[in-house]
Amino acid sequence: MKRWFDIRAQARGAEIVIYDEIGAFGIPAKAFLDELKALGAIAELTLRINSPGGSVFDGVAIYNALKRHDARVTVWIDGIAASIASMIAMAGDEVVMPENAMLMLHDPSALVIGTAVDMRAMADALDKMKAGMVAAYRDKSGRDDVEIEALMAAETWLSAEEAVDLGLADRIEQSVRMAAHFDLSRFRNLPPQLAATLIRSHPQEDAMSDPNKTSSSKQEAAKTAAAPGADATAAADTH
Repeated sequence: MKRWFDIRAQARGAEIVIYDEIGAFGIPAKAFLDELKALGAIAELTLRINSPGGSVFDGVAIYNALKRHDARVTVWIDGIAASIASMIAMAGDEVVMPENAMLMLHDPSALVIGTAVDMRAMADALDKMKAGMVAAYRDKSGRDDVEIEALMAAETWLSAEEAVDLGLADRIEQSVRMAAHFDLSRFRNLPPQLAATLIRSHPQEDAMSDPNKTSSSKQEAAKTAAAPGADATAAADTH
């Protein structure tokens, strides 16, 4: 069964790998949280991220769980941490980026089908999501809300050096061979050099990512949204 995350117990703690779209393959954040809880009391957590984002709601739940955890959390951005994946990265006590890794911030977005009331309700929900994301970036970086909101509105892609300068990452390591099978066409400000350097990598990535996948949650959301009188929020849980 394909999964977007993997959690592996280690001698002093555990390693968490998120190498796909958060919430993909019909696996919600609850599965992640249950496995995290099952680890029990541990001293260290290493989180490795290479993800284009995914479900905002799942991402927020994961961020909050990691922030509450008693373990010291070290985040490695192995390729990209885009969209809600960049918020999850902010849960790290230390965030490490190889020289060629990238971090992306942008405003949350959603698809809504329904009445004017439905659309206003979704706009209100997006504003609340954004406020939570701004708080996560602010808590990590110490930057003010206005600066963070400007970065998000512009869909800002940050190099490792830029992320460290802004306080969104703590340390730069040597470049690694970047890897992604992701469809990044949904992003409006994708750096040209990113598309040129994202190549397939090691078998571990291949086992956790599928270039032809379609998220089960997205499929169900699309079916629900297309149904007459469907709840407008049903197709609005991705970022």
